[in-house]
Amino acid sequence: MTITMSSTLRPPPSKVAPLAAVELKNVTCQFAGSGGGTYTAVSDVDLRIEDAEFVAVVGPTGCGKSTLLNVASGLLEPSSGDVLVFGKPLSGLNRQSAYLFQADALMPWRTALDNIAAGLLFRNMRKAEAEAQARDWLARVGLRAHADRYPHQMSGGMRKRVALAQALILDPPILLMDEPFSALDIQTRQLMEDELLQLWSVNRKSVIFVTHDLEEAISLADRVVVLAAGPGTRPVAEFNITLPRPREVSEIRMTQEFLELHTAIWQVLKKEVLKSHAHAQG
Repeated sequence: MTITMSSTLRPPPSKVAPLAAVELKNVTCQFAGSGGGTYTAVSDVDLRIEDAEFVAVVGPTGCGKSTLLNVASGLLEPSSGDVLVFGKPLSGLNRQSAYLFQADALMPWRTALDNIAAGLLFRNMRKAEAEAQARDWLARVGLRAHADRYPHQMSGGMRKRVALAQALILDPPILLMDEPFSALDIQTRQLMEDELLQLWSVNRKSVIFVTHDLEEAISLADRVVVLAAGPGTRPVAEFNITLPRPREVSEIRMTQEFLELHTAIWQVLKKEVLKSHAHAQG
């Protein structure tokens, strides 16, 4: 097996390069720090996410992974640099994307059906049509019999299924995912990872998936990007994941190719984790 890794993120573009779904060019994000100074969360980041590509981003805790996701979503404007979405400069919110947060973002006063239909109703779709599409998505995520349940009546895994359907029903070309399964137990987490891969394979979106879990990153992604320890984080390496698709995460993690990829990526990631730990210790 050949493991592809480089410290520069992408090869030089061809004369007629296809449009990337998301492209960050020389992006820096600074915030007001204590004592009147500034804190640089990310510095001079260049990152390109191709159309229909699944990219996982890993790095030490607090290194700026979610900051980059917020920049890609338009929730955070970078201090400098450019953000392009399908070749066009991003201004305001990224309307081509859906964002799945780590914490549940369902509306507690709405049933599962109503939560999934909400985005279509906000777009002025007729209620009957929105509910019909929502029922179809309930079936796709295995919750056909739970349309009338409220979030507090559902397990964590069920709520994640509703949130995934809520995002995908809008058919966004880009999915931004910030550790969406981290609060789940390991068995439910693997089921949700498989569910995500199955839904993604039907109509491939461009995905930026932030995670602390290296196994999860390798299991899901086409490419894993490793971020440096902060402050001033930046991508330090990327790895092409050549594991065959379709994948079942519990099975693929037992293969020799997976173990070799894990070892290679961990050698890079471990250095950054140790740097982050040393910085936190002062």
